[in-house]
Amino acid sequence: MPYERRGSDRDFPKPVEVGKEYDVEIEETSRRGEGITRIEGLVVFVPNTKPGDKLRIKVTNVGRRFAEAEVIGEAEAAEEEEESETE
Repeated sequence: MPYERRGSDRDFPKPVEVGKEYDVEIEETSRRGEGITRIEGLVVFVPNTKPGDKLRIKVTNVGRRFAEAEVIGEAEAAEEEEESETE
């Protein structure tokens, strides 16, 4: 009988999709130095970020247990807050 890992045949839908954009806040730093955020519980690694950064990211890869994304700008909510503070 071939060896099977438990749950290997299950492929649950992910809360993110490659190419979609999300506004997030970086929560912590990984061992490799990448920023970490979570979208509906799924860990997303974002290079060149630090905790507290509020950003707009674009998902570049979705794996079984995590996703990877790139920064495309500041989060829209953060921009709106900055504008209201300057008025």
